[in-house]
Amino acid sequence: MSTDTDQPPRTSLPGLPALVRHDLPASLVVFLVSLPLSIGIAVAAGAPVAAGLIAAVVGGVVAGLLGGSTLQVSGPTASLTVVVAESINQFGWAATCFITVLAGGLQILFGLSRIARGALAIAPVVVHAMLAGIGVVIALQQVHVLLGGNSLSSSWDSITGLPHQLASVRPGDLFVGLLVIVIMVGWRRLPAPVRMVPAALVAVLVATLLALVLPTSVEHITLNGSLLDELRLPQVPGGGWATVALMAVTIALIASVETLLSAVAVDRLRQNSARRTDLDRELLAQGSANMVSGLIGGLPIAAVIVRSITNVKAGAQGKASTMLHGLWILLFSVALVGVVRQIPKAALAGLLIVVGIQLIKLAHIRLAKRTGDLVVYAATITVVVFWNLLLGMLVGLALAGALLLWRVVRVSVIAEPVEAGRWRVTVDGTCTFLALPRLSAELAKVPTGADVTIEMTVDFLDHAACDAIEEWVRQHRLDGGEVQFVEMGTARMAGAADAPPARGHSRHLLDEVLGPWRRTAAHVDPITAGIAAYHRSHAHVMRPHLGVLRDGQEPDSLFVTCADSRIVPNVITNSGPGDLFTVRNVGNLIPADRQDSSMEAALIYALDKLDVRSVVVCGHSSCGAMEALHAEAVTGSGLDDWLALARPSLERFRLGHPVARAAAAAGFGPVDQLGMVNVAVQLETLYSHPVVRRGVDERGVVLSGLFFDIATARVVEVTVAGIAEIDDARRPVAALPA
Repeated sequence: MSTDTDQPPRTSLPGLPALVRHDLPASLVVFLVSLPLSIGIAVAAGAPVAAGLIAAVVGGVVAGLLGGSTLQVSGPTASLTVVVAESINQFGWAATCFITVLAGGLQILFGLSRIARGALAIAPVVVHAMLAGIGVVIALQQVHVLLGGNSLSSSWDSITGLPHQLASVRPGDLFVGLLVIVIMVGWRRLPAPVRMVPAALVAVLVATLLALVLPTSVEHITLNGSLLDELRLPQVPGGGWATVALMAVTIALIASVETLLSAVAVDRLRQNSARRTDLDRELLAQGSANMVSGLIGGLPIAAVIVRSITNVKAGAQGKASTMLHGLWILLFSVALVGVVRQIPKAALAGLLIVVGIQLIKLAHIRLAKRTGDLVVYAATITVVVFWNLLLGMLVGLALAGALLLWRVVRVSVIAEPVEAGRWRVTVDGTCTFLALPRLSAELAKVPTGADVTIEMTVDFLDHAACDAIEEWVRQHRLDGGEVQFVEMGTARMAGAADAPPARGHSRHLLDEVLGPWRRTAAHVDPITAGIAAYHRSHAHVMRPHLGVLRDGQEPDSLFVTCADSRIVPNVITNSGPGDLFTVRNVGNLIPADRQDSSMEAALIYALDKLDVRSVVVCGHSSCGAMEALHAEAVTGSGLDDWLALARPSLERFRLGHPVARAAAAAGFGPVDQLGMVNVAVQLETLYSHPVVRRGVDERGVVLSGLFFDIATARVVEVTVAGIAEIDDARRPVAALPA
């Protein structure tokens, strides 16, 4: 077993060979994806172009070095574009940098308080709708830039101003922007080797080259000097501190949530990796990066899911890839500033329109519709688009909470006749005083003097609801009716008045179901107690299932297993009444040459009369019969004669049966190895039986061997040649622990 000392510390960088083979190429791919997006996000937010590049550099180097994730890539993100643009409009760029510093400080506090896991409790539908709303806002704003104008401050202005902008369109900008959109959309249809080059880079590069030769004018982005010349210190706002604090909190929350969701997504991509993201440390790193970015004139930073996934798919192994991508952006911005100045604004607008639309995912809308959360999604996206981001998030969370509360407290009450003179009242859900109107209305439907069965499947029952039911029952009995209770839920009428109401847990129900199986006092008959519990809690549920079997049985399988009390065939096969024709004996033996009339009768009846489609032999671990057989114990009783029928299994085991070798490789002990060999031998014996062979040859009856490992509650498939784990894809278990 590995220890913590076997793994390098999280801050360590990979060795030189791994860096050259994996991280260096991956960093170049991420750099090519990040460069145009960073510039475009800065332009969309109304910030200096250099601010996006600075944020990309700081996100790569600072967040990459200090972060709790090995492969996550940070930088300027589209999800913060709207709130940054609003901050710039209200306070200016220098004050926005100060707000970024404050947001970074809040993120550091989040990390120190270790609340990162709590942030993941935000309803996913709210996050999905918030990102979709941001996408709509970005697309509406950038359409004006695509047409040769300027982005407007609000979505409503963008919509109402669109006719005027269409009347004054600039053909060169429109052509360049549409070309970028076409390349971005069509890139995925090209061959895989071509798609290795990032679509965003190709689209912006082609548009930039084309803009140089177009006969009409095209507006370019503005960058006064190199990246080092654009470094700026933040400025303390002159007033409006409540709004400043609100902006800082908004940036910190959005950046933190996006970072944590990105970390979870990256961890899912690396399911085979033992190194998971330290979420609290990641927040500390993001906060530090935002403080640095704000102090030197950069945009706010968050982990970006697109760049992070690109980094993983590019084959990165460590933090060097993330950090190197930041250094490549720094070198490009300092040495090739002239190239940056040639990028058309419309090209970035086309890029951002595609990015914005990609934030609106049809899969999320379908999921919200299926789960009944569409109203939350629609309300959140509407408020984000036409008001602001923070208000949209708050409205979404409030609606999600209200919907959750409604789902938790609601109860289903149905009163209906089941036969002449008998009614059934079902109460399902959370039964509180809020359910009293519905409860009273349904109970009033029951005729006076009728016999009533009240079936209660509730997990919360308060005193008010319990009192109302008891009062109705008392009155109904006085009027000559009979009332019986069937309580399936974890909250029961008998205990409602004994303590404050509390949500029940399945453990209480499990205690009742399993109670007869456990040791009880000497004066309590566990079978009688179990029958009473069955009649009270499960008989009415079983009745519909057993009704169709009233006139005969149609099992699918003959199941031969050991008489051991720890084996419950229907549980380990997830089958129900009527599915298994079960035969149990000590050691799950099938005597050869028809030496046991009981087994002979079972085989003939199952195969010739019941037409079962499969025959299963199931052994188990720690089998007493196999222990006695392995030790060649002699008891002097009839047990010796019975176990003598299993001598062929012992002989095959000692000769090194393939099943024994596979079981030993999987870590099973000698007795369990013998148990598995015994299953394989019984399968051979079965196939030699004329009735079984005829069923296999003529009707396609399947013979199967199973072994139930009690310690792990795991079922292993046994064949005449080996063993395999049973899951969606059966796999050899030679490498699995016993």
